[in-house]
Amino acid sequence: MRGMNDMLRQAQMLQKKMTKLQDELAEREVTGTAGGGMITVVCTGKQEIRSIAIDKNAVDPEDVEMLQDLVLAATNDALRKSKEMAENEMGALTGGMNIPGLF
Repeated sequence: MRGMNDMLRQAQMLQKKMTKLQDELAEREVTGTAGGGMITVVCTGKQEIRSIAIDKNAVDPEDVEMLQDLVLAATNDALRKSKEMAENEMGALTGGMNIPGLF
């Protein structure tokens, strides 16, 4: 029975650490860019977009599609970096165990 209590205690400690890490990830930011830095997207570790900055030189009324593509590319870059950051942090916490439902 002692072994079961130890496992339960370890699981509770892991849960507390995971909750703390998730809170920290909500505050940590990564930046995605496109167009040589003309478009910048800031995203949290919880995959929430915080800001989008567009250099005025990226705005061409004759080519709105290019601007849309650049914003999309920068957003996807930021989201990819955010997911990688979160997976790396969670992986370090769980010792590389793949726990379903984390991400």
